[in-house]
Amino acid sequence: MKILEAIFTYFRKLDKLLFLACAALSVFSVVLLWAIVADNAATVEVGSSLYRNQAAAVVISWALTLVLCAVDYHHTLKLWVLYVPVAIVLSLLVFTSLGIEVADDKAWIDLGFITIQPSELLKVAFITTFALHLSKVGDRINSIFNVLLLLLHAAVPLGIVVLQGDDGTATVFLVIVVVMLFSAGISWLYILPCVLLLPAGLYFVWTYVMKDFQKMRFLVLFDEELDPLGVGYHQRIAKTALGSGQVFGKGLTGGDYVQVPEAANDFIFTFIGQAFGFVGCVAVMAVLTFICVKVMGNSRISRDPLGRYLCMGVYAMICTHIILNLGMVMGVLPVIGVPLPFLSQGGTSVLSVYIGIGLVMSVYSHSETKYRMFYDEE
Repeated sequence: MKILEAIFTYFRKLDKLLFLACAALSVFSVVLLWAIVADNAATVEVGSSLYRNQAAAVVISWALTLVLCAVDYHHTLKLWVLYVPVAIVLSLLVFTSLGIEVADDKAWIDLGFITIQPSELLKVAFITTFALHLSKVGDRINSIFNVLLLLLHAAVPLGIVVLQGDDGTATVFLVIVVVMLFSAGISWLYILPCVLLLPAGLYFVWTYVMKDFQKMRFLVLFDEELDPLGVGYHQRIAKTALGSGQVFGKGLTGGDYVQVPEAANDFIFTFIGQAFGFVGCVAVMAVLTFICVKVMGNSRISRDPLGRYLCMGVYAMICTHIILNLGMVMGVLPVIGVPLPFLSQGGTSVLSVYIGIGLVMSVYSHSETKYRMFYDEE
């Protein structure tokens, strides 16, 4: 009876709406990948292992999410001394012979039996440790010493990602830091000078830091002919494919599909536009929006700052991924290789986003009891 009662209590506290919304998109992702393979909708030939690997990653991620949900997030975050070093070491391995360079980024490693992108795991690890840091600082966040320590904390993973050349992940990291600092109540006395110095900072980065190919990603937004066979081609073909489905799309199979580079990964939204048209795109965007709103809503019902910061960090990660991905597909933001959460192919990406969702669901499940911060003395 106690086991049945525990199971009943678990499902009663489970954030069923959030999990079902995420699961629905993941199932849809596997179906899309199957159709991309069947319809030859990518510019490079892909095999059936594409959607099978995605299905396996989704099932494993579901199981991990449900386990994380059952465990109090305070206890999970206590283990940061175990998983954070692993995430950092894996991220540093990209600079060794195990590293793989893809599209000017060296952000992947080949472990022999699997290829992973460590920065995806580093993002979630950072969110947990930064949430811990913010909760320990508490009301003292606006002291200069604490602000400098927080910035130093953020600079370590951000610096690793910048050295990898992964502009997309670096941008996501930066937004996560800003959103979590805002949610913790950082003073405008620190924000205002940064805003005033932003134009000068952007000029310095553009002139002395960015390489020519990075600048081109922005310049083609105004003139695709500046790089007609490179980034400009990606932008043009993506918009063509996205609009070719018109209102209701060509259907999941059997249509005359435009072949798009990385159609299974960063540009999977273009296939949604081809197969399901404007209606399908709006429906997918509605579900993604619901997930973001739900994650933010869970931060509001958290009984302590740690849960609130954790939810806001995951919200910033998912929301930024969505905005950057859809922006580059629609040709209004530069192509910087950011996957669309729950939909783009990639086991590491799927796993990392579901770890974040599992932690958010843990905040929801344990929101009925007011927990004392675990780092307080007994």
